Amino acid sequence: MIPMFTSKQLVALLLAVLVVGSLAGVATAQQGPSAGGTVVVEEGETFTGDLEAIGGTVVIAGTVDGNVETTAGTVLVTETGEITGTLEGVAGSATIEGTVGGDVSLSAGAVFVRDTATIDGSLEAAGGNVRLDGAVGGDVRVGAEDLVVGPNTRVGGSLEYNAESTAIDSAAVVDGGVTEVDNVGIDSPPIAGVPVEFGQFEGPTIPNWVFSGYWLLVNLVLGSIIVLVAPEFARRVTGLGTKKAVRSGGAGLLTIVGVPIVLLVLLLTIVGIPLSLAGGVGFLLALWVASIYGALVLGAWLLSLADYNNRWVALFTGLFVLTLLDFVPLGGVLEFAVLIVGLGAFALALRGESGHDGDDDVGAADEGSQEGAPMA
Repeated sequence: MIPMFTSKQLVALLLAVLVVGSLAGVATAQQGPSAGGTVVVEEGETFTGDLEAIGGTVVIAGTVDGNVETTAGTVLVTETGEITGTLEGVAGSATIEGTVGGDVSLSAGAVFVRDTATIDGSLEAAGGNVRLDGAVGGDVRVGAEDLVVGPNTRVGGSLEYNAESTAIDSAAVVDGGVTEVDNVGIDSPPIAGVPVEFGQFEGPTIPNWVFSGYWLLVNLVLGSIIVLVAPEFARRVTGLGTKKAVRSGGAGLLTIVGVPIVLLVLLLTIVGIPLSLAGGVGFLLALWVASIYGALVLGAWLLSLADYNNRWVALFTGLFVLTLLDFVPLGGVLEFAVLIVGLGAFALALRGESGHDGDDDVGAADEGSQEGAPMA
């Protein structure tokens, strides 16, 4: 079952794809758009004009006499850094330690405004973790999972926020008052030229169960195709997952750790960059397929407790149980365990292995049914 992603996690995923495909090496900021593994405006350097920067890391340690629009894994405005205009960015993490003369709009997994930071305009931030501990001349609007407002915070306007957990230090000064709101809309700059709305909560809210039901149907269709196209392979994967669960889990854990390392090594070479990008996309698709096999394994195991054997019922049961786990505490941990077992069984089956006593696997229902069980 593909896990439900929050908007912050989706942005992180987009950034991961972007960074994998980014150019290797170091690029120094220059007139016009800049791209590279690292884009830097050095301390003591002045960049005149608007800077559009894309890279694994974007560092502003000098002066940008204009606006900055960036998409990167990491964005840093150091204590010596100064942006005379606005700062807009999408990033894995964004940190401001220096000065921004205009407004700031950041969407990131983590946003930090340090106690040395000064933002003359307003601040809009959306992220998994947002920490504000500097000076903001205008209003502040935040949408986050975790919001921390530190003791050195000075806000000339109001603070509006929507967060799952909030800690506001009593020493923080907010001239316009602090308000918790339900809707926080924050517009982000385009990613690779594609407009993205991040943290947009305005309008009617779609219940989580609608998305869960949608993914249940999508995964059920994909699972049906998988079982119909390669029934014998599905039987082998199911046998491995149910009868060699420990071995499958170990293989899955090794795969989910090892493959990203290999892709990262490929990324460090010019020739390997296209292979790394293609491999990353392929690995994401493989994880999706493995999650379906994991659901099939889970369903088969649950049905075996009732001495019942039917691959279609097993597929639906496994996917349905994983859907319910979306609403259960620690359900994500159980979903990950099922994914690991499914991924490992999938990898072992690709190597030609199979579970012992394979004829008793769920897939054997292709030929008929057990007593009391319907035809598959």
